[in-house]
Amino acid sequence: MAVAAAVASPVGVEDTVLRTRGGDAAGEGVYVERGPGAAYHMFVVMEDLVEKLKLLRYEEKILRKNNLKPLSRHYFALPTNPGEQFYMFCTLAAWLINKAGCPFEQPQEYDDPNATISNILSELRSFGRSADFPPSKLKSGHGEHVCYVLDCLAEEALKYVGFSWKRPVYPVEELEEETVPEDDAELTVNKVEEEIVEEETDNEENFIDLNVLKAQTYRLDMNESAKQEDILESTTDAAEWNLEVERVLPQLKVTIRTDNKDWRIHVDQMHQHKGEIESALKETKGFLDKLHNEISRTLEKISSREKYINNQLEHLVQEYRAAQAQLSEARERYQQGNGGVTERTRILSEITEELEKVKQEMEEKGSSMTDGAPLVKIKQSLTKLKQETVQMDIRIGVVEHTLLQSKLKEKSNMTRDMHATIIPESAIGSY
Repeated sequence: MAVAAAVASPVGVEDTVLRTRGGDAAGEGVYVERGPGAAYHMFVVMEDLVEKLKLLRYEEKILRKNNLKPLSRHYFALPTNPGEQFYMFCTLAAWLINKAGCPFEQPQEYDDPNATISNILSELRSFGRSADFPPSKLKSGHGEHVCYVLDCLAEEALKYVGFSWKRPVYPVEELEEETVPEDDAELTVNKVEEEIVEEETDNEENFIDLNVLKAQTYRLDMNESAKQEDILESTTDAAEWNLEVERVLPQLKVTIRTDNKDWRIHVDQMHQHKGEIESALKETKGFLDKLHNEISRTLEKISSREKYINNQLEHLVQEYRAAQAQLSEARERYQQGNGGVTERTRILSEITEELEKVKQEMEEKGSSMTDGAPLVKIKQSLTKLKQETVQMDIRIGVVEHTLLQSKLKEKSNMTRDMHATIIPESAIGSY
């Protein structure tokens, strides 16, 4: 049977393309642009997927084994229960991969969904199928991508088992010869006329006058007797007459086919079924009564044994109840004591923390008192101060020497000016 399997290419963008592959084509794909009906194409793919799964006998192999419900024709196309749909998708994908000849571990309910999807897509790519869509598209358990993956895996499984689509073979209807069965359904013309007359007489609302009927019958008989007077003897051969009768007799028979819609047939069936039910009820009722008696005796035995056991174990039950009461009291005391221990443990932890802080402070003070590092630092500071003092003394000496030189130079200049022998004329004139 030639069936065209349309497979949608799972690209999750606006320029998604559809790949339609014919059932008889040798893996050749024809890509067409996405049209207005592409949103409903996954319903077609889902219906094809269900038919392919039925060809693989998934109901016997996977559904009954895992106690799952059969898939509807729009199961993966519409969102119903994401968790259940994702589990069904993983289960079917694993089974189809194994059916296609590749070993694949059946996923469990608590497995990582990302790892499971990644393994399924890697197996799909190993079959030469394209899977250029994000794995997150499969986590919802429904949609065109889920239908596409399962449809591809179903095709690979059908190829592996050697299934091939064939052209349909239509049965040739042969014209049956009209044979007249000889059974109780055959009626002669006379019987049919008698039945029609009986029905007419039964259904008549008005009564017929018997005197009028007798008069008509008498007139008919008189007419026939008058006609028979003209025929004194027959010239027909009896053997030929019998042969003619035998030849024409099958054609004179009328076959009335039973109609299932006839109420008379329904009434007969009801009476037949009623008789069968009554006959079966007589036999079944005996078995049911016997079973009822046995169950009643068994229940009485169970109740008597239960009473006997209760009487024998009464003191043990009382001891058990007393032990239960003691246990509850002991548990209550234990909880009270446990609460006190918890409080004291908390106080102890606080005291321990304070003690640790004091010890740490004492260790720091002791280490600072016995440690020679500060003395070394002081000595280094003094040495550095001495060096700086020497440098400052040298700088002070240099500055004093420079100042002394400048003073001496100024004094020599003043002495030279005082002992000058030539007085300028300008100075004399001023006096």
